[in-house]
Amino acid sequence: MTEKYSTEINEKIAWFDKNYAEIKNRIAEASETIGKSSDDIILLAATKTVEPEVINHAIESGIEYIGENRVQEFLSKKDSLITSHRHFIGHLQTNKVKDIVAEVEMIESVHSVKLANEIDKQCKRIGKTMEILLEVNIGNEESKSGFSSEELEAALKEIAKLECVKVKGFMTIPPICENCEQICNYFNKMHKLFIDIRGKNIDNIDMVYLSMGMSSDYYEAILCGANIVRVGTSLFGRRNYN
Repeated sequence: MTEKYSTEINEKIAWFDKNYAEIKNRIAEASETIGKSSDDIILLAATKTVEPEVINHAIESGIEYIGENRVQEFLSKKDSLITSHRHFIGHLQTNKVKDIVAEVEMIESVHSVKLANEIDKQCKRIGKTMEILLEVNIGNEESKSGFSSEELEAALKEIAKLECVKVKGFMTIPPICENCEQICNYFNKMHKLFIDIRGKNIDNIDMVYLSMGMSSDYYEAILCGANIVRVGTSLFGRRNYN
């Protein structure tokens, strides 16, 4: 382990090294189970609160996609990061859109038509088209943002009219579940919704990505059709989110 980093950073790098290979193997196992290649699955490292040195080590080790949850945190460390695919995966307020659109290639957490309109407006300003995923509140939880499955198609048709956003699929965080059967019920419901919408061939809607599954359930998510999994704790250890 290099001595140029602090003990804390070195410990986090060691944790990543210990777990990264196992996670890749689990992704490969899940993919093989459903007749896919692990190359079909994007492992997105959720890097909230993770130091740039650790993120850069992860990228150098093979992580190609990173996802940030907080605009200000990401802006504070983006210039220290080496090249990677960068997604925004957290709750995005409309007044923060102008700060993030130039910095990421995808916003995975578009939870309202209002937010999609603001992304479109700010992308027009800088001459960019933003790929987005619509966040679906698959458990209809009052505490969570996102579209209900019932309002999703109408929202898609509104967002499809925008010039500078391109819907590429869905993202979801299901309710906390007691067992794998329960979580898979939500994942399967989400996958069916994804397939149903894709079959409607709505103009300007390109259903490519289904982002679901995190550290505790990425394996089950892949079995149920996810092709983006967002893994943080299993890669970097538990973090202080305050």
